[in-house]
Amino acid sequence: MDILVIGSGGREHTLTWKLAQSKLVDKIYAVPGNPGMEKIAQCIPGSVEDNEFLVKVAQEKKVDLVVVGPEVPLTNGIVDDMAKVGIASFGPQKAAAQLEGSKSFSKNIMKKYGIPTAKYEVFTDAVEAKNYIEKEGAPIVIKADGLAAGKGVIVAETKEQALEAIDEIMCDKTFGSAGNSVVIEEFMAGEEASVLAFTDGETIIPMIPSQDHKRAYDGDKGPNTGGMGTYAPAPVITEDLMKQVQTKILEPTIKAMKQEGYEYKGCLYAGLMITTEGPKVVEFNARFGDPETQVVLPLLESDLAEIMLACANGTLADCDIKWSKKAAVCVVMSAGGYPAKYEKGNEILGLDKAEKENVLVFHAGTAKKDGKIVTNGGRVLGVVALGDDIKTAVDKVYTDIKLIDFKDVYYRKDIAHRAFNRK
Repeated sequence: MDILVIGSGGREHTLTWKLAQSKLVDKIYAVPGNPGMEKIAQCIPGSVEDNEFLVKVAQEKKVDLVVVGPEVPLTNGIVDDMAKVGIASFGPQKAAAQLEGSKSFSKNIMKKYGIPTAKYEVFTDAVEAKNYIEKEGAPIVIKADGLAAGKGVIVAETKEQALEAIDEIMCDKTFGSAGNSVVIEEFMAGEEASVLAFTDGETIIPMIPSQDHKRAYDGDKGPNTGGMGTYAPAPVITEDLMKQVQTKILEPTIKAMKQEGYEYKGCLYAGLMITTEGPKVVEFNARFGDPETQVVLPLLESDLAEIMLACANGTLADCDIKWSKKAAVCVVMSAGGYPAKYEKGNEILGLDKAEKENVLVFHAGTAKKDGKIVTNGGRVLGVVALGDDIKTAVDKVYTDIKLIDFKDVYYRKDIAHRAFNRK
């Protein structure tokens, strides 16, 4: 079969890489794709936000399945539009994608169905929001209600920071219309982890748990980013905790969505806080995480295309999904200055050398210029190593990452540190 992958980042490169290994797949197209994907997919320039164009490409190329990487096409209803012309997609329809597209929608579902999460209130008025902060105190968490590219969350350690966050989100509109309303949550203490799961709207099968490193600098210091690295499996999620995640969070959420009339198919991403009271939901995403995908999919031993088709067709219960016993670690190579101001257009050296060492290099923010691969984003590459355990994978990734270089390159040197502290 032929597949269209929508997106251009490290997540989409990883999805394409894994789909290319499938015995079912003949050809992969990507809109717009990236230079790393060109070896395994035909990249077609175009916007991921132009539904009409995406449907036209899918029809012209006669694709059998559309795989949606980023959240914006999902909340724009691309799955609905593909369904209208009889093309199957991996991903939730627009109404179900609200689970990520609106934090208040998501929190209200959790509250109604008793899915464990932080106490919260929703505000559309900045003065009322500030009054609530004055009453509750700090630490406290402020979230822009809509999509903010993973950056609309501020963990305020003081009341002053929380009040500033309201000004930033609601008054200054730093995140645009995403800040028309805010969700204010109690601060949850604990360790974060991510559990992604396949679902066909009825059955839900979790993937290997991973842990993302959001802060820019070593020691989890500095501003929040889209993710500076990941590792899997995350030992914070024990076998017992995984059972709790399945029975108290994943299964009830899929049932709740169906009961509300929003059948949810595709990948459900549960961002979790492991508290003394057990796992609680920090947020849901309606798609594969980035950079969690870069460590989870290399550990998948089953055929990804087969699983995705089963999710689209409602036959996931028939799938026997197998996972490797190895560990995977991803370190994100970013442009100096990210997530603030950074340069683009710097040549990337050493990609071939690194790939010869059996590390996986997933392109996230790259472009081609005069036949050379150059930087074209804040998060430039995700370098992934596998090993028999996390330490082996960490040692390998940090040895081989040195083979790649570009001007002002920056990456964290402590990815997976919590796994070692735990041991």
